[in-house]
Amino acid sequence: MIKSFVFNQTQGKLISQDMNLDLLKVVLQDEGVQFWVDLGECPDEEAKAVLEGVFQFHPLAIEDCLTPSDRAKVEEYDGYIFLVIHAAHYADGEFKLSELDMFIGKNFLVTYHREALRCVTATIDRVQKNAPTVARAPDRLTYTILDFLLEGYAPVFEELASEISDLEKTMLSNVSHNILSEVMRLKGEAQRLRQVVWPQRETIARLAHGEFKLVRAHMLPYYRDLLDQLVKISSQAENARDSLTNVLQIHLNIQQMQVNHIIKVLTVMATLCMPALVVTSYYGMNIVHWPGPDNIHGWLWVWLITGLSTVCLSWILKRRGWW
Repeated sequence: MIKSFVFNQTQGKLISQDMNLDLLKVVLQDEGVQFWVDLGECPDEEAKAVLEGVFQFHPLAIEDCLTPSDRAKVEEYDGYIFLVIHAAHYADGEFKLSELDMFIGKNFLVTYHREALRCVTATIDRVQKNAPTVARAPDRLTYTILDFLLEGYAPVFEELASEISDLEKTMLSNVSHNILSEVMRLKGEAQRLRQVVWPQRETIARLAHGEFKLVRAHMLPYYRDLLDQLVKISSQAENARDSLTNVLQIHLNIQQMQVNHIIKVLTVMATLCMPALVVTSYYGMNIVHWPGPDNIHGWLWVWLITGLSTVCLSWILKRRGWW
């Protein structure tokens, strides 16, 4: 669906919206207005017709826009900036990334995304309620969209933290439960999120440090705030990965303790069986003076020696704290 919003150049007041493509071509030449065109959830052919036919963007920028990528980037072309960034949400036990492509010009902003994005929806809602607060210039509008986009990372980490907490409770309440596969899955997701966030930090840093003249000087502090948010998000990803590493280490330690306990029990059992093994082995040597099989007292004597030896060994093990 193609949505368009036309604003007054000086005050950012919403003048018109949802124009057809022919009228957009005319408005593009008007220096007294600025506008935002959102190409959301529309076929690639339709998006290409707008990007190429109306705005005449560079073919490489259009190709990068229509080709999905997990890496953020920003490039400057003649008269506009091309920006690729990603929104994230957590669903079905894994992170879902949604690419947002932005063409930022002196008097226009063009956004393209294949899925419905909360950051775009929230910005449209704010534009319709109070356009002058967010649409005084394309760089201001871009900041608003990016701010909503980064806010969407907070629920992602809340879900991840909740899963890690549940994993810890499961590990401590049921020590026999094997959580290795679950820990490795979550750790992989945290690592993937970190790999997405780091390029975004570099991208926003270029905007925040004034590398591009289309971002006005008084907007740089706002973009530096976006950079601070990304630093925080990156730290949260690192902390999540470290927490999962700790959970894995504790799980392995608990398993090792279980193995040690089993070995300890088996060792005690083997030790307690030693008297019976010694006596029966001795009896099997056919010593003449040992009571014969027909002598019931001889058998009682064998069991007495075995029992007393076992009880004595058990008492010694308990006294030394080995059992």
